[in-house]
Amino acid sequence: MKRIALFCILLVGITFGQHKHTDKFQQDVATVFGPKDGLPAEIIESIFLTDAGNPVAVAAKAAFIFEDSKWKKFSGDKMKKQDFSKINLPAKAGTIYSMARFSGKQFVGAESGLFYLNENKKWRRVLPADENYSWALSSVRVLTVDSKKRLWFGAKQGIGFLDNEKWHLFTGKEGLPYKNFTSIAAAENGAVWFGTKKGAFKTDGTFFNYRFSRRWLPHDHVNGIVVQADGTAWNATNAGVSRIVRKSLNYEDKAAYFTNQVETRHNRMGFIAQNHLQERYNADSWRYAISDNDGMYTSMYGAAQAFRYAVTGDKEARKLAKRSFEACKWLVDITHEKGFPARVIVPKDWHEPVNEQYDAAYNKKKQEEDPFWKDILPRFVKSKDGKYLWKCDTSSDELAGHYFFYGIYYDLIAESKEEKAAVREVVRDVTDHLIRNGFLLRDHDGKPTRWANFSPEFFNSVWGWDQRGLNSMMMLSFLNVAHHVTGDAKYLETAKMLREKHDYHINAMQSKMFFPPDDVVPWDNNLCLMSMYGLMKYETDPELMMMYRESLENSWLHISKQKSAFWNTLYAALAKKFNKMVDSGIYDSGKYFKKAGTYAQFTAREFYKTDFKVNDIIETLQKLPLDLIGYRMDNRHRLDIVFDPTPGQVVNEGWRPENPERPDNVFEKAQEHQLKVGWHVSGSALPIDERCHVRLDRDGFALDAKEGSGYSEHEGTIYLLPYYMARYHGIIN
Repeated sequence: MKRIALFCILLVGITFGQHKHTDKFQQDVATVFGPKDGLPAEIIESIFLTDAGNPVAVAAKAAFIFEDSKWKKFSGDKMKKQDFSKINLPAKAGTIYSMARFSGKQFVGAESGLFYLNENKKWRRVLPADENYSWALSSVRVLTVDSKKRLWFGAKQGIGFLDNEKWHLFTGKEGLPYKNFTSIAAAENGAVWFGTKKGAFKTDGTFFNYRFSRRWLPHDHVNGIVVQADGTAWNATNAGVSRIVRKSLNYEDKAAYFTNQVETRHNRMGFIAQNHLQERYNADSWRYAISDNDGMYTSMYGAAQAFRYAVTGDKEARKLAKRSFEACKWLVDITHEKGFPARVIVPKDWHEPVNEQYDAAYNKKKQEEDPFWKDILPRFVKSKDGKYLWKCDTSSDELAGHYFFYGIYYDLIAESKEEKAAVREVVRDVTDHLIRNGFLLRDHDGKPTRWANFSPEFFNSVWGWDQRGLNSMMMLSFLNVAHHVTGDAKYLETAKMLREKHDYHINAMQSKMFFPPDDVVPWDNNLCLMSMYGLMKYETDPELMMMYRESLENSWLHISKQKSAFWNTLYAALAKKFNKMVDSGIYDSGKYFKKAGTYAQFTAREFYKTDFKVNDIIETLQKLPLDLIGYRMDNRHRLDIVFDPTPGQVVNEGWRPENPERPDNVFEKAQEHQLKVGWHVSGSALPIDERCHVRLDRDGFALDAKEGSGYSEHEGTIYLLPYYMARYHGIIN
């Protein structure tokens, strides 16, 4: 039972109760120092604190002190290394690695074990044991005593601490992420930092915070750690020094930070997207970039600001939401045919040769991995006034974002007749385009786009069957939003026709594909749950609501362990609406599913859920790094993960800007000997600050990926949308 109970603590690190937007939490923030900061371009062998508390980094030929926010040569005395020459361990103990004084006794870590000197001046070997393990330790590399007077060790077998003569031992099964220890340092409140040859981690026995990769360190080989009184940890590595500060924030502080980040570095003519870094890892070297789905990401930012306005009344939020709406409407107004939304708009003199990148050779190459890839030229079309280029071949991702935002904007922001009329116009234009073109987007070449086909003919084809569930649900959602915004009954009539003639509502009951792996992409979860929001929010028919609730649960079960604050919040909002209908007693009336006996009553009970994974929402909102640069992170070396053995598992890394390491945007399939998908031993995804994707529309179980490989910074909508949506729906008060 100890291991199961421990997992619950390891997952979160704290116990969550009522959540308020003013609640304080600790945010880890890393700063990396190297040659440009005054350190030498060589291995930093160790690090120590002066009597005044300043860190001193020691290299082979010189030492450097951090004073007045910069590194400079240190001329003082270096810290003396531990002297093991006078310790007379038995010869069989082997090399001595570490030493600590605990409870009045001398403890020594050595090649063949842990030893202490007893009252008779005899060395005795220590054999730690708890309810799970009994260890004859070897290679006891590090020892220390924490602030709670507990003795800690790091050895080949794992780590452990002695407290009141009782041992507590940890391996990967209990959450230990890595071994191969190099250093150790006691921190605040009984916590201890361990340095390893692959990063560092902090633990107090109830949680493990693992810090590795360029997100946290200049190099993963950590040679030494010191911790200042305020909890700031300094790591000496093979390529510089890392400072990890614990910053006290509340949710609103963090939201203000990310709103400023978006407005400063991610707002391009009103469109919101990731940016490009001209100098790797340097956020100040940013340059505007475009994504494949500027409309979706702008919609998500607009929705975040709309929710913000609804809960705070902040006029800035209303202004930003309105700007996002106008940008999304511009995407629709600029194109060749009324109601066709572009993916992207850029000035005609955009700094990238976009059409040259998407030439015939590119299309041919893409068709090698996707036989249905659309060969269309130009991919960026000149606007009628000649001032702009707009990107075609628009996908269902764009539509999901537009419709998600339009309903929210109409309800929460549009107040005047003119504002409401503008929403009705764009929603009517896009929906009518879909209907008159047979439920698909028709491109400037007169042919359907690659990824926005919602027609019954497509669903009944060999190349469209796998999109039947998701796209049927999305089309019904679009029609529900259109009816809500415009009030036009024809959209309800169209939805009724699609249900009665083509079973779209039946298709929608499996609105997300999860097998075979080649058909699974994580951003389909975005499309699914964002569209489900409009579908269920505006649905009034109890039978359809019950069917859609089953569909929601089916999708949720496959993603509920990924710790996505956005997906979890969407699920919570919709499940709560269904619960309210159940509470009204409507499903006990006997009016619904009459031919199925007590099906309605049974299903109402079955899908009355109150577990919305709120702790995962809170954990992810708190742990999401302030630094949203896309780093390469490979977690496959970890001791605390379980690999997914599914054959053919796909890891799709998503958008990548051109960079020296990986210029191509391709799918990667994990081979059995090189699996890239898995989860923490607790059964859920790794914490957001320890995995390769910070975007919440990516695969939380991906163990090895890079999103921009240090050449892009992602937009703070990743935090803002789930946070303000969670406040709006009462998850955070």
